[in-house]
Amino acid sequence: MQRRAADMAVQVHQLLGGSASNLNMNLYATKKTAAEGMLDIALFLANITHMKTVIEQGAGYRYYAAVLTLISFSLALQIVAGILIIIIARRDLNEEANQKRLDSLNNTLTITIFLVFVTNIFITVFGMERTGLFARMHF
Repeated sequence: MQRRAADMAVQVHQLLGGSASNLNMNLYATKKTAAEGMLDIALFLANITHMKTVIEQGAGYRYYAAVLTLISFSLALQIVAGILIIIIARRDLNEEANQKRLDSLNNTLTITIFLVFVTNIFITVFGMERTGLFARMHF
C-alpha cells in the first residue's frame, strides 16, 4: 500500500516536471503518515466528545450501553492505529530491510482504520436518537 502510494507520488511529481531522482520517498511517506496521524487525532477527539454527550444523557438512553461500548472500541482501535503510525513514521522506507516490515505494518494500519470507520458508522446510527437535529424535531 505504501509502495503504491509512493509510486503514485513519483508519477505526479514527474507529471509536474520533476524527475524521479529528486523525490525523497522517505520524506513523502513520513508526511503521509503524519497527515494520517492528524486525522486520527481529530476523530479521537470527536469520539471523546460524543462519549461525554452519551454519558451526560444517562443510562435512560435506549442504546446507552451499545454506544458506549462502540465508542470505547473505536477509541481503543484509534490508539492502536496511533501507535502503528508512530512506528511506521520512525522507520526509513529507503532501507531495503525495512520495506517488507513497513508494508506489513501499513496493511495492519489500513485494516485498523477500516475497523474504526465501520465502528464509527454504527456509533452514528445508534447515536442519532437524542442528539442533534432529531432531538429538536420531536417525531
